[in-house]
Amino acid sequence: MIVARAVGAALAGLGVRTVFGVVGSGNFHVTNALTEHGARFVAARHEGGAATMADAYARLSGETGVLTVHQGPGLTNALTGVTEAAKSRTPLLILAAEADQPRSNFHIGQSALAEAVGAVAVRLESAGTAVADAVRAYRLATGERRTVLLNMPLAVQSQETTWRPGTAVPGGPPGAGPVDGPVDGPADGGTVVARGAVLDGGAAVDGVSAAPEPSAESARALAGSLAGARRPVFIAGRGARRARAEIEALADRAGALLATSAVARGLFNGSPWDLGVGGGFASPLAAELIRGADVVVSFGCALNMWTTRHGALIGPSTTVVQVDTDPAALGAHHRADLTVTGDAAATARAVTALLAESPGRRTPELAARIAGEIAWRDVPYTDTTGGGRIDPRTLSIALDDLLPAERVLAVDSGNFMGYPSMFLSVPDENGFCFTQAFQSVGLGLATAIGAALARPGRLPVAALGDGGALMGIAELETVVRLGLPMVIVIYDDEAYGAEVHHFGPHGHPLDHVRFPPADLAAIARGFGCDAVTVTSAADLTPVTTWLDGPRDRPLLIHGKVTADHPSWWLEEAFRGH
Repeated sequence: MIVARAVGAALAGLGVRTVFGVVGSGNFHVTNALTEHGARFVAARHEGGAATMADAYARLSGETGVLTVHQGPGLTNALTGVTEAAKSRTPLLILAAEADQPRSNFHIGQSALAEAVGAVAVRLESAGTAVADAVRAYRLATGERRTVLLNMPLAVQSQETTWRPGTAVPGGPPGAGPVDGPVDGPADGGTVVARGAVLDGGAAVDGVSAAPEPSAESARALAGSLAGARRPVFIAGRGARRARAEIEALADRAGALLATSAVARGLFNGSPWDLGVGGGFASPLAAELIRGADVVVSFGCALNMWTTRHGALIGPSTTVVQVDTDPAALGAHHRADLTVTGDAAATARAVTALLAESPGRRTPELAARIAGEIAWRDVPYTDTTGGGRIDPRTLSIALDDLLPAERVLAVDSGNFMGYPSMFLSVPDENGFCFTQAFQSVGLGLATAIGAALARPGRLPVAALGDGGALMGIAELETVVRLGLPMVIVIYDDEAYGAEVHHFGPHGHPLDHVRFPPADLAAIARGFGCDAVTVTSAADLTPVTTWLDGPRDRPLLIHGKVTADHPSWWLEEAFRGH
């Protein structure tokens, strides 16, 4: 067996079930080996799309994402998606062929490239260590939630190895047994827990460290802060997505209100004390209540400029407590008066055991306000629909009423992005996929594909601006080819709207960021989609027809939206540039 095929077989044996990529000569054999040993290969039309699909799939499936690309340009094409994954600490393994001859036109410093964007680089060093190198890269991605590039030199790939599936890993870590399949069967709605993965609840497999418990001293300190609090608010981020029960139990004990960062949206759905998303997407009532907190505790949340509105969402006298498994994350973006190194669930459990019950600011009157005012659709606005354009708020609310509740929503970047993020509801934290750590335009459609494959029982909804839609349009063919019953909503203002609203008020020329009309519905039909152009709520009748039908073709909704609404959420973001 050649090394390339052995690596593919070994990774499939570790539990890799789905692989995204574009196949060239350098990754042909490893990809074939993966599929021959049970993995599904999803072919994208561009490596950038493939990287984002793998990222989104990892976020919502609970599995480690896997991307396979050609040497050189295959990796550079994928780089923006890789950067997004690295900044988001997505567990992602990139299988990249590597041209090992310096004079090859395909030769670039792939390891340096990966490290420059925050990924970790590993290499197949020899035929004798290749399988162990691959296993190490996979376990690094899985156990430490890192984006890992596995460079596969062409010369090493083609060499023979004596390793066979089902035998011990040569040169592997002590106690490493045969690579012979996943540890457990389906868990968490179909997720397979791979050998080497950290299991829910903190259990560990094959030498991966269990979720860290907080020190007794830090748990007592946090309990002390909450014991004296009268208006506590908890903010949960990506690192707390699997800790809802534990955080809610602590919130009940402390009388705390609950909020999330954007990437954890939906985590506390159904709680009468759920404020929704904090930061730029916070509704007026949510912002008021977070600002009024005397203690804010963040669980697995970076407290970056978006979540805190550059600090304006947290009062100067508020005590800020930050809980994270990564000590380097503590206080990195915002002051933290108390830091706790520990897993979100484990920390919440430990503090709950130490804390006496307190009502906090939970009252029937506040519960009624939250029920009636916390949702953006309950905030009054003046509908500006007219002149052949629909108000994006009106479009979003109408779609929220039409589309089934069991959905998974992916949102691209741009001036429009707040409308679907704030007005389209999601069923839970697995119903929202937000690949916006790097703020790249054009990732939305690929994100929706990865999310759809991770959550096949839900209606996938891609919310895009016209700029991002045209950047990622090649993957529309992938949606059609895969037979995904996807709804693609394009908020078309015929511009890069963020720049229009950022620079326009200062009198700068805007010719470079405005564009002539494009018939996006016709383009979608050319790819094989059903499509409708919407300029008022009355134009949405075909959406109901599509929903009632077989949904055997994707539906693209070309919303020609009004363009006179400045984006307050992106104005906040621009302040950080």
